[in-house]
Amino acid sequence: MEATTKVDGSAPAANPASRYFSIYAALWKNSVARELSFKSNFLLWVFVELLWFGLQLSFIGVLYLHTDEIGTWTKWQVVMLIGGSHFIQQIFQAFFLINCTNLSELVRTGKLDFLLLLPVNSRFVVSLRQVDLGAFVNAASAVGIMGYAAHRLHLVPSAWQIVVFLLLSLIGVAIHYSLMFLLATISFWTVRAQGIVWGYYNLFNIARMPDEAFPRLFRAVFTFAIPMLLVSNIPVRVLAGKLQSNSSLFLLLVMSLVCFGASEWGWRASIRQYTSASS
Repeated sequence: MEATTKVDGSAPAANPASRYFSIYAALWKNSVARELSFKSNFLLWVFVELLWFGLQLSFIGVLYLHTDEIGTWTKWQVVMLIGGSHFIQQIFQAFFLINCTNLSELVRTGKLDFLLLLPVNSRFVVSLRQVDLGAFVNAASAVGIMGYAAHRLHLVPSAWQIVVFLLLSLIGVAIHYSLMFLLATISFWTVRAQGIVWGYYNLFNIARMPDEAFPRLFRAVFTFAIPMLLVSNIPVRVLAGKLQSNSSLFLLLVMSLVCFGASEWGWRASIRQYTSASS
């Protein structure tokens, strides 16, 4: 069957979805080539992240020498929570962290001008131009810890619980990305914004603790203003069978939409006032 052509003889436009998939595949290829060029750096950062993960688990071990529960969370439930939080953090880091932190340099050096001229959505290419492959290794270690914690709890999550956990984890990743990307757009008004962006990244430590461990006011701030506690607590509650109300699932979804909308508004406002490095 012959391929269809337009009246002017040119080929029909490619499917936008397949076009963006091809672009992203090329970005992945470049990221793999970059990691293979610096193997020692790749292995070093995997080791550092695993060491940091191990220290967090050790801290919980010491903490539970002095108590049996934090709120209603037992030791191995908290270990599962730390694993779930680390999994979400590493998936976020794999796709978005380096790109959000690099936005400030793109603006400062003028390299953003080139990206804005590309015939693709500018936010897409700015957000996904690099991939951190080492983060996938660390995410796998988090899954292993969660599996071991489930074994110690004599817990066998159903397929439905696992699917819901993964979906909620992706929503959590979207929240982290939206908020960090919004903070990164501050670089359009300041010389550098890495400190602010990395400051948000350090708040990830809050997500590793049970929400019940914090005072009510603190819990409200990090649920509704900066939804750190929602991002990891709700997915792990589903996996551990501790979810008390489906309203929290709805809240997590709403917060992800609000955060993404705010980041899109911030991006568009920043682009409108951007005058390029050469101006």
